[in-house]
Amino acid sequence: MNLFDLKVAIQKNKVPYYIGNFLRQMLPAGALAKRLKQIERYDAAEIYDRVNYYNQLTQNSVLGSSATALKDLLKLKSPSAYRFDTFKYSRYFLPKLKANFLFGDVIHTPDVPTIQKSRPVAADNSNAVLLKLDEKRHYVFVKDDKPFLQKKNMLIGRSAINQEHRVKFMQMYFNHPLCDLGQVNTNNEKPEWVKPKTPISTHLDYKFILSLEGWDVATNLKWIMSSNSIAVMPKPKYETWFMEGRLIPNHHYICIKDDYSDLEERLNYYIDHEQEALNIIGNANAWVQQFQDKHKEDLIALLVLQKYFECTGQPV
Repeated sequence: MNLFDLKVAIQKNKVPYYIGNFLRQMLPAGALAKRLKQIERYDAAEIYDRVNYYNQLTQNSVLGSSATALKDLLKLKSPSAYRFDTFKYSRYFLPKLKANFLFGDVIHTPDVPTIQKSRPVAADNSNAVLLKLDEKRHYVFVKDDKPFLQKKNMLIGRSAINQEHRVKFMQMYFNHPLCDLGQVNTNNEKPEWVKPKTPISTHLDYKFILSLEGWDVATNLKWIMSSNSIAVMPKPKYETWFMEGRLIPNHHYICIKDDYSDLEERLNYYIDHEQEALNIIGNANAWVQQFQDKHKEDLIALLVLQKYFECTGQPV
């Protein structure tokens, strides 16, 4: 393992994460008002634009009868990372306040206001309130020192192939001369697709990196957009705290058709139009920057929860 991949492994290491979360349960949260006062350090319009994007509830939203009191959050049967990431912010609010929680890879909008990691981009998704959940897995960013112009004129893709749309992509482009594709799981009928997992540092030797959605969003999109390579994908159908629904095709990423039929044409276009490719990288890097101020991220999350409780008739 080289130094670059070691740094990424340290970012992903969950041991300090779990230790920190157990310690957090033993410490007082402090005053919510003091935390919210930090908005004075930022552009309030920018802060509330994101708050209102994540939380689109209106006053008198009906909470429903199955909501969970915050004091019982950590008792929920769900992946611990989701509970811990929510508790990080919910502990600043009264334990008697209630919310609906839907943890995991969510691709629908519930009938009642619900806090979740992901939601559909299309249609009315206002009951799906986003928090930055499963952060340790999804929010990995990289420092890429290799210039785009020194990278291979190819698309690399490594992922588990469990969904029909991912199978279709492999059927169309495995062994294509512009693609280096591989499947990292072995539970299908195409053993010739299987390749070992490839570290991020190797991905960054390529100009283009495949970012296909899985059960919900594509996990690798965040680190690709922080690099000097370009994400290649159809327009997102699902979104998280990263606001995938606001990404602009061919401005933040290279957009291909939902049926993948124009992949070769799109790759060749950006190989031949290097400045346009560099512009996409600059736009993607700028997008990532807004998520890298920890204090701002915490402030926005607290305001999202505050709005949730107020809109469901629960004064904080």
